[in-house]
Amino acid sequence: MIYLGIDTSNSPLALALIEDGKVLIEETSNLKINHSLTAMPAIEEMMKKAKVAPADLTHIAVAEGPGSYTGVRIGLTIAKTLAWSLKIPLHPVSSLKVLAANGQGFEGLVCPLMDARRGTAFIGLYEGSSLIPVIGDQHSDVKEFLLKVKEFNRPVLFTGMDVSLHEALISEVLGETAHFSGMQNRLPRASNLILLAQESPKSNVHHAVPEYRRITEAEANYNKAQEGQPL
Repeated sequence: MIYLGIDTSNSPLALALIEDGKVLIEETSNLKINHSLTAMPAIEEMMKKAKVAPADLTHIAVAEGPGSYTGVRIGLTIAKTLAWSLKIPLHPVSSLKVLAANGQGFEGLVCPLMDARRGTAFIGLYEGSSLIPVIGDQHSDVKEFLLKVKEFNRPVLFTGMDVSLHEALISEVLGETAHFSGMQNRLPRASNLILLAQESPKSNVHHAVPEYRRITEAEANYNKAQEGQPL
């Protein structure tokens, strides 16, 4: 079995190929280049390096969000197109869970975080030993979420490239229970995505949709207009 893993849900581009439990190739970049221009060529080049043809693929794993609206859509569109055209299973996985896997084995809780501006983030809380969700993935005010985390009174490892933006607040709220992953462990890894996909059920290609965890700004403004609220 050969799995292709694709994560374009935020600025980093993470790709991997795993064959029968062996990582053939894994590539991660954080150059903030438009995924719509680079993701598919990068996949083609990676498969060429690994000498894997599209017909050799048996499964597609993709990060389904939350994250960048555009990034999530690009990755899911590529993954769905490949899975449909090759007639192979598609396995969507939470983008936050992929990040949380960087801290798997931590003796405590793992909190993956993606900044969503204006003091908010896409954020979740997982058991470090098993990656079982403790608080489900959501879009939340960061301080409000941290106050919920504080109630557990357990060590918490924070991971994600945007953690540094909220590090002062995290330390202020959680004190000594807050721990921070090293910079090398803050980017998503497509090999982790594939390993998680192997434990998750396949999805109907036509029913797989992005998990945004919040409505778009346009939708929010439309709802306000419908309710007669100022935009």
